[in-house]
Order: sequence, then structure tokens, then C-alpha cells
Amino acid sequence: ESDIEDLQNGKGWGLAKAAELNGMPGPLHLLEMKNEIKLSPKQEKDIKNLYDKMKKDAIPLGLELIGLEGKLNNHFSKRTITYEILSDLLERISRVKKQLRYVHLAAHLKTPEIITSEQISNYNKLRGYNSDDPCKNIPKGHDAEMWKKHHDCN
Repeated sequence: ESDIEDLQNGKGWGLAKAAELNGMPGPLHLLEMKNEIKLSPKQEKDIKNLYDKMKKDAIPLGLELIGLEGKLNNHFSKRTITYEILSDLLERISRVKKQLRYVHLAAHLKTPEIITSEQISNYNKLRGYNSDDPCKNIPKGHDAEMWKKHHDCN
């Protein structure tokens, strides 16, 4: 249910982890931490615009992915699945996931053009990415289960 809700609302769904963990913050997290990061009004506006565009592009893809996964599930549950249907649906699912991941990663790719390296460093510190053991040091305000999932903690 939480995965479906994330996809319906244009959330990252962990698709931009490669950028996030390597110094390219996501626009939503920057907006959530705007006071701690000390975003200027212009930076906040630019990041908000970036977030709005990302969300606008991500929501229809998320809905399409939900629909395709539903079709796949229905074919299996009704025993109408064939190799041809399986191949077609997996190809379509793969294409949509790729587009969705691109939307999220592209937004992360643009944030270093908007904020300073000092803000990125502060962001990484606040998010706990500079920790020696992120599995044991979950930053305040993070969902522990999601944090551990994103950091491949056991």
C-alpha cells in the first residue's frame, strides 16, 4: 500500500538513491530541510519549481506502472498469463520504471546547480550520510525502516 501511495503521489520510491547518497540531494528533502540548509528565497523558489516539475512528470508514470503491475497480477490470478503476455508486460513495466527513475534522478542532477557545495555538505551531514555506520546512526526525522532499506542494512 505504501508503494502504491508513493507512486500515486510522485514520491521517489528509492529510485534516486544513487544520486542521494553521492551528494546530489533531492528537491523534496531540500524543501523539507530548507531552514537547516539555509536556502535563500531564490534557491527555495528554484527548488520548488524543480520539485513541481518532477512530481508532474512522475505521477502519470507512477500511475501507469501501477496499472501495468495490476494487469500482470490479474493475468496470473486469472491464469490467463502466456509467455507472450508476460514478455510484453515486463517490457512495458521496464520501460516505465526506466522513465520514472530518469525523472527522479534528473531532478537530483539539477540540485547542485541551485545550491552551494557548503549546503550540500550540511545536507549530507544532517541526513546522516557522513556517518561511519549509517545502519546504526539513523538521523532524526527519518523513518527507521525506510532508512535501513535505503542503506541496505540487515
